[in-house]
Order: sequence, then C-alpha cells, then structure tokens
Amino acid sequence: MIKNNALLGRRIILAGMAGALAAPSIARAQAFPTRPLRLVVPFPPAGTTDIAGRILAERLSARIGQPVIVENRAGATGNLGAEMVARSEPDGYTLLMCTISTAAINYSLWGPRMTTKPEDLAAVGLVIRVPNVVFVSANSPYRTVSDLVAGAKANPGKLNYGSSGSGGSPHMTMEMFKLRSGTDITHVPFRGAGPMLVEILAGRLDAGCDNMPSCIGHIRDGRLMALAVTSNARASALPDIPTLAEAGIRDFEATAWFGVQAPSRTPRPIIERLGAEIDVITRDPGYIARIAELGGAQPALTPAGGTNPETFEAFIRSEIAKWAEVVRVSGAKID
Repeated sequence: MIKNNALLGRRIILAGMAGALAAPSIARAQAFPTRPLRLVVPFPPAGTTDIAGRILAERLSARIGQPVIVENRAGATGNLGAEMVARSEPDGYTLLMCTISTAAINYSLWGPRMTTKPEDLAAVGLVIRVPNVVFVSANSPYRTVSDLVAGAKANPGKLNYGSSGSGGSPHMTMEMFKLRSGTDITHVPFRGAGPMLVEILAGRLDAGCDNMPSCIGHIRDGRLMALAVTSNARASALPDIPTLAEAGIRDFEATAWFGVQAPSRTPRPIIERLGAEIDVITRDPGYIARIAELGGAQPALTPAGGTNPETFEAFIRSEIAKWAEVVRVSGAKID
C-alpha cells in the first residue's frame, strides 16, 4: 500500500509539473497577438510569393487587430528565409510564406545541403493555388507549343528558358516539359520573377515559365504571349490559352501553391488560431475574387472546401513525396 501511495504521489506531482509548464503556453495563446507579426517572404518582391503574401498580410492584419509586416528574405530558392523562420522564437510572431519549393521540392533537390528538415516547420494553412504559364515574348517566332518543341528539336541545347530560380515550380515544370516532349532546352535561373521577365520582354530568352500571378499582366497587355497553362484544366483568368495536355504534351499537370508555416515548437493553440483565421480569409468572396483576377484558385483541402493545419500538413507530406519522384526521374539539379 505504501509503495502504491508513493507511486500515486509521484504521478500527481508529475501531472502538476506538466500543468505548470503548459500554463504559460496557454496564457500566451489566449493573449495572442499583442504586437505586430512578421510574415517572411523567402523570395524577392514582385513574384507570386510576394503578391500572395501581401494580399494575405492585409487581410490577416484586419482580422487579428495587429499589423502583419511582410519581410522579403530571398536566397537559395527560398531556403534562407525558411531557415530564418525555423530558427526564430516559436511564439507565433514570425511566420513563413511557404511555397511548393520551400516546403516540398527543395528537400529532394537540395538533398544533404538543406539546412532545415520538414519537422522544423509546422503547417498553418494553405493560401492559394496557381497554375504556371509557359510563355514567350510577343515578337517570338514560336507561336505555339508545337513551334517551341520543333525549334528545340531542330537545335538541341541551343534554345533557353528562364525561370524565377532553380528548384522553383517553374523550373521543375519546364524540366518535366523537356522530359515529356523529348527536348533539350537550357535552363537560365534568375533571382526572382522580376529580373527573368525583363529578359523575356527584351527578347533575350527564347521562352519562360512562371506562376500566373506574376506574368498575367504582361500577357493581358500583349507584351508576353502565353503558349499554355500547366493545370489540368484551362484557367478562368486566361480562358483562350490551352493546357499543355491540349497542346500535345500528354498527362501533364503542375500547380504551384503557397501557404503559411510557423516554427515547429509554436504553441498549438496559436497555430490553430492562425489556421482558423486563414481559413476564414480564404473563404471570403472578396478574397476569392481577388486571387481569381490573378489566375489563382481558392485552396480546398477540407470536405467543406477550406483549409486547416492538419489537412495542410498532410498535403505537404504528399507533395514532398510527389516532387521527390519528379526530381529523381528528370535528373533536375540546382544550377
């Protein structure tokens, strides 16, 4: 009896200690937020990550009653910004605008050179999904996907294409394009979509690929000519542009996505609070209309058509596996 009483006593003490340790975390979560938040965009300004991040920041700020400050920390295909957030204080005040690259592709493409692991960052919510677009300058001799493929096959290794950086979804999309079309086109990576678009518009690159929001303005004003979108259905924002499958590249689908992650040790109540706010934002008709203008689509990871931390985490894990196979088969490398 004495032994059992002693054991029971120890369990009560341990339970009390656990409760005492959890209390500050719960208190912080209940008070959150009491000061401005920082949303780290791991790519330069003017690209889709930056555009989507600023749209989200404005709406999140209005909902939580605190400023959400966007901070661009570009480098290493988003790895620098991701590492900074992963190593930051896990209190919910520093968040990452993650992408298909930072949260999925980079783990297989960078391999042992990666400075973070998937478990270093916790999923909060999916924000937007967008197709990529394959395009050329308005004065290009390549007017269709078939023209581009024929030109590449007639000049192996001599044509080039630009992307917003090695390892991004535009880069991987074009590597898949090369694989499926049997072409050899040289990749020219840039530090963001802005510098790449300047070179395309000047006619110094044969082709380019990027997320639709960063290039749709130039397509609409006629300075760029879209050859195809990479989604499995035509984009409502560019209804006259065929999909790559329609253009003759069979079984082709590649969709970029953007969301929010936090340091993995962030208190769960804070992650759930932020996830709930993002879910409300992404269901708002005004938000849906705004991203539709840019060619994006509302995230739909739950049966009701929304997003939450659990479904986003599962989605990220599936994307890591999917793109690891693409990297393996294509032989894609960091330039």
